[in-house]
Amino acid sequence: MKRVVIGVIAASAFALLVGVAHAQTGWGPGGGWGPGMMGGQGWTTPQTQLTDDSAKQLAQQYADRYLKGFTVDKVLPFAGMGGMTMYQAELKGPKDEARILHINPWGNVMPFGGPQARAR
Repeated sequence: MKRVVIGVIAASAFALLVGVAHAQTGWGPGGGWGPGMMGGQGWTTPQTQLTDDSAKQLAQQYADRYLKGFTVDKVLPFAGMGGMTMYQAELKGPKDEARILHINPWGNVMPFGGPQARAR
């Protein structure tokens, strides 16, 4: 009887560990490193490449909504993950503040860093 109880406890512990490992690695539909990651794009390039002008428009829309009085000063492209083009938008505030935004290849705008004073 003691062997049976030990066997059941060992099998239960093994099943628990396998379940935790399965949950942590994202195996199964929609998980892991395959297609479906990163908003359905996976590791493929976006269907339409973001341009300097569209990145500037997205940055200004973000500023209009979240950073009242800020305007886009300049937009600079840089190579992101996988060599895809991303953009950094530098914003200028009404009191000479500076903010930086990053725009990824899919058009998502993300603030980068905190408020900074501009050098005079």
